[in-house]
Amino acid sequence: MNLITLNNNKQIPIIGSGTNTFGKVNNDYSADINFDTTELQSAITNGYRHFDTAISYRNEAVIGKAIAESNVPREEFFITSKLPGKPEYTKDEATIDEAVKNSLEAFQTDYIDLYLIHHPWDNDEEMVATWKVLEKHAKAGTLKSIGVSNFSKEQLQLILDNATIKPTVNQIKSHPGEWNHDVIEFGREHDIFAEAWSPLSGVSDADRERLNAIGEKYGKSWALVVLNFQIDREVIVIPKSHNFDRQKSNLEVFDFELTEEEKQEIYNL
Repeated sequence: MNLITLNNNKQIPIIGSGTNTFGKVNNDYSADINFDTTELQSAITNGYRHFDTAISYRNEAVIGKAIAESNVPREEFFITSKLPGKPEYTKDEATIDEAVKNSLEAFQTDYIDLYLIHHPWDNDEEMVATWKVLEKHAKAGTLKSIGVSNFSKEQLQLILDNATIKPTVNQIKSHPGEWNHDVIEFGREHDIFAEAWSPLSGVSDADRERLNAIGEKYGKSWALVVLNFQIDREVIVIPKSHNFDRQKSNLEVFDFELTEEEKQEIYNL
């Protein structure tokens, strides 16, 4: 698996698996947790070691169960979770500490590789205070890396202006329907990597046709063209599939190289 080095010298697989519907009845985001790890085990078999979840997904314990069942050493995995920007999780230091503790217990581990503030909210002082608590856990080693999610350039700058530990990652919407080039470039200027959630969504029929035309030259699908484009510019991607063959296919992204003209065409979608 291809790795990139974050600004704290920790390494992250550049492709991982989203999990927000895993371990749930009928793979329904809002359904009850059933602790079914079938799709996670197939992803592990296919070679995935990077799994992205969140407290609000309610399935941290499902990911923890799958890792424990896999017989793959914990240190080979890269686990990401996210702290909701809601008072019940961020109202004070003790509340944030409890959330981190609960995540660790759910994952059956003594450290989490990456912990993000899941989304910004309309209180700069509280966001900075929350970041300071995550910094404490990063210094203690329970959170190996910390970052943010869905932050604009202005919100990233707020954290940068008040941080003693720089965010490593900003997980954002980035797909052919909305690349978010400006946020990606702002992060790059500050050595903060962008990570694309739902990287294969937001594709119009017309864009899919254009992407398939590019992919035909390489024997690749439009989806692999999108993932290759993002990976080439060091955007971390976390596509999600419940299907063994599609999980495997999403990893077949490193054996072709787009031309500069093709990259520009994709950039302009």
